Amino acid sequence: MRNPWPITKEETESNVFERVAEYRPPFSWRTRLFGRPLSSADAPHQTIGKTIGLAVFASDALSSTAYATEEILLVLAAVGAAAFVYAFPIAIAIVALLTILTLSYEQTIHAYPGGGGAYIVARDNLGELPAQTAGAALLTDYILTVSVSVASGVAQLTSAYPSLFPYRVILSVVLVLLIMVINLRGVKESGVTFSIPTYFFLGMMFLTVGIGFYRYMTGSLGAVVNPPPLRAPEMASVSLFLILHAFSNGTTAVTGTEAISNGITAFKEPKSHNAGITLIWMSAILGTLFLGITYLAVKMGTIPSEAETVISQLARTVFQGQGPLYLAAISATTLILVMAANTAFADFPRLSALHAGDGFLPRQLTYRGSRLVYSRGIIALALIASALIVLFQASVTALIPLYAIGVFLSFTLSQAGMACRWWKAGHLAPGVEVQEPGSVLRHEPRWALKMGINGFGSICAAIVMVVFAATKFRDGAWIVVLLVPAMVVVFFAIHHHYRDLAAHLSLEDFGPPQRMSRHRVIMPISGVHRGTVAALRYARSLSDDITVVYVSMDPAEAERVRNKWEWWGEGVRLIVLHSPYRLFLEPLVGYIEEIAAQRQPNETITIVVPQFVPRRRWHNLMHTQAAMWLRMALLFKRGVVVTNVPYQLE
Repeated sequence: MRNPWPITKEETESNVFERVAEYRPPFSWRTRLFGRPLSSADAPHQTIGKTIGLAVFASDALSSTAYATEEILLVLAAVGAAAFVYAFPIAIAIVALLTILTLSYEQTIHAYPGGGGAYIVARDNLGELPAQTAGAALLTDYILTVSVSVASGVAQLTSAYPSLFPYRVILSVVLVLLIMVINLRGVKESGVTFSIPTYFFLGMMFLTVGIGFYRYMTGSLGAVVNPPPLRAPEMASVSLFLILHAFSNGTTAVTGTEAISNGITAFKEPKSHNAGITLIWMSAILGTLFLGITYLAVKMGTIPSEAETVISQLARTVFQGQGPLYLAAISATTLILVMAANTAFADFPRLSALHAGDGFLPRQLTYRGSRLVYSRGIIALALIASALIVLFQASVTALIPLYAIGVFLSFTLSQAGMACRWWKAGHLAPGVEVQEPGSVLRHEPRWALKMGINGFGSICAAIVMVVFAATKFRDGAWIVVLLVPAMVVVFFAIHHHYRDLAAHLSLEDFGPPQRMSRHRVIMPISGVHRGTVAALRYARSLSDDITVVYVSMDPAEAERVRNKWEWWGEGVRLIVLHSPYRLFLEPLVGYIEEIAAQRQPNETITIVVPQFVPRRRWHNLMHTQAAMWLRMALLFKRGVVVTNVPYQLE
């Protein structure tokens, strides 16, 4: 048979060998569900263009047009329907904020072509604490994006089919798990899958708004027929606090603006150019639809209600009933709201991998699965979002107060970081380059203009964040206000652990490895059988100093073991530990600790544990798993090595 690992001439002169494992995972149920495994060399081919990128990274922002208007009207309804006239001016102010954020993030995309968004910008320009704060805020926002988007999509569905309302929680969780599975198939494949509902939604919304404006201009657009009942007014007049409250609710329309800056690496070359163009497309479409829907909703007299959404009332009135076009509009809205969660599934795993790579989250989150996606981050996001949906019973109104604080906190820190960057760039001499962890800093002639744009964006985002926190604090925003600092504390605790571990594992000033002066082997047994004999042969290959230990709970059984050992033990000493209280692990560990206490500095004690392996895994349930428990009990004993010797049953 040919040797699959032939030794080359160069390797005979070295102690270090390099090989590429030509192993291809076999076809299995995982291959059928997630697709064939991709090699690391396939990574450049998994990038996406602007058209698919709009569907992957902009679905969250675009989908917010389905509920942002309703959230504004919901607050204004506290005074009565007469206050709805303020909805469109509030929408204009929100679109102005969107424009500022778009200009700011367009600069971020070109300054940081490696992606990472607010986290990388804050880390490079503001320091570690602001970076972790931005990261915690964004991770929280992505989790809530999934919960709010899916719950809102199911709300659209139950508006058209009220009989499904009692099953909204189950439907929401099933949809989250479905999106998880699609994303586990890879960025490119999931992008193609999600582009269809995204462009279907855009087509239906532009058709709905277009026909609505045509009928409004021709005078054939009437008021909503049989609108849901308006709740009794709670306030006598419109106040500044109410306007600010409505504005903060409506700013959910701009959440998701940062998503493209976090996922630049997913785009084809030139990455920054394609990502920047996609961001501008997204903002233009979002602003147009949001203003159009808000204007028509006010003119038609729509009423915000959990029984029927504003989009449902709008489509029902524009298309004059619940015909095919109405059902298509509701279906498209439901799909885009559910698919909007895909933006979070695209960005949450990337951001958590950046955190993990810097040592602020478990390292497992940096692992790329068989389809070159951060599969563990995707699964974690799905589980946490599903738990939130169950906890808040898939209520969009209950989830919204938690939603926007995190994203506007990240907006604030990101734009402040960019302003600091332009300040540094403006004071560099022409031709001088400074290599930073996330980018290269060069002299910028227009640094004052760019710093002004980002600084103004940071101030606007900070104002919105404070307004949102103040107006929504009692409704649930206090949870996020407390959660983000708690997450930052956990991040630094994880980072401290990794730094402490690295210091203990460092070879600096460690010196040459010391040779063992003595190797003592202890082999616990539960009886004398083939597995025991196989383990004894292995133990003898390690050392001649071997002690076999048997814990006795029955004198008669101990005598039988002693007699069999005389025949099979090959002269190795056997110690019988009598256990009158019928304990196995405690007497054995106590004996090993007693021996370990007498250990010399260069002496190693190896515990060789015989372990038979049944033919079927479920057979393990019928055995005590003493080897596993012993290994766990001795794991933290210094100078003690535990080795299992498996004996496979044929």
